[in-house]
Amino acid sequence: MEKIIVTEKAKEVIGQLKERYGDLMFYMSGGCCEGSQPMCYEKGEYKPGSRDVLIGEVEGSEFYLSEEQYQYYSYSQLLLDAAPGMGGGFSLESVLGMAFSVTTHALIAKEDAGVV
Repeated sequence: MEKIIVTEKAKEVIGQLKERYGDLMFYMSGGCCEGSQPMCYEKGEYKPGSRDVLIGEVEGSEFYLSEEQYQYYSYSQLLLDAAPGMGGGFSLESVLGMAFSVTTHALIAKEDAGVV
């Protein structure tokens, strides 16, 4: 099962950003201010640290979590969405008047669901 999935609206916004900026990447740090909001950058603009975790790709763009966020979401699947609003200060979608967001749902192990 994929750790990160994406809505149709987010796919549309990512497509518009790729046309404008080229390859992209996402990072969610969990720090203060905008840390719980996914940030979208041109690929290579942000350098993930040695403790950041690549959890997958959305529309061909790598999606990283800080180690702390990765631990927090270890039993969850993340859903990347986009809606009109103010994106993070340095996040690319803000130029489109859009904001990316993440919602989650818990993943249940087969053993926990009564399936062996």
